[in-house]
Amino acid sequence: MYQPRHFVETREHALYGLIDAHPFATLVANAAAGMAVNHLPFVRQGDVLRGHVAGGNELAAMDGAAVLAIFHGPQGYVSPNWYPSKHANGGREVPTWNYAVAHVHGRLRIVHDTDWLRDLLDALTDRHEVSEPSPWKVADAPADHVQKLLGAIVGIEIAIERIEGKFKLSQNHPDANRAGVIGGLTRRGQGDDLALAALMQKQEEGRA
Repeated sequence: MYQPRHFVETREHALYGLIDAHPFATLVANAAAGMAVNHLPFVRQGDVLRGHVAGGNELAAMDGAAVLAIFHGPQGYVSPNWYPSKHANGGREVPTWNYAVAHVHGRLRIVHDTDWLRDLLDALTDRHEVSEPSPWKVADAPADHVQKLLGAIVGIEIAIERIEGKFKLSQNHPDANRAGVIGGLTRRGQGDDLALAALMQKQEEGRA
């Protein structure tokens, strides 16, 4: 990943925080027929990622393969009109895109253990049902149906060997421009804008 020094993020709490907040990842592996790319949610437990795929997925036969999991945080277009410097230097500013990502490198471990899979499904659903007024649980489904589904999937586990973070949040601009971007994102309020503005504000507070 191209890494200008301004945007390198190495703080573990920031990287793990992004993964936990945005657990749906792009998983890339080098398969015999070329690059295998899949998209799936993970649960992070310490420095291990856990997920599952269908038994017919090519990943199910790739135990030990080197993989890259890409977690995408908030992102958005940045207008040069938001920079006070644009109005002071004769318009010498251009548009850009702000974003935050974490790249996790490791090796794939395939898991067939039914108890492991059931624990994973419980963890996934508990995590994503937590905001529901009456959270659904795996145990709510008929036991024979759950067993049938467990037989159709395999678990995947990735011990994190290396993690790279890139938080491109206007750190290469002066304070006034960064404040202008936060204000612009907040006013526009589309897509990831508010989450991106909040992440920029949190980054600003961390610099203080």
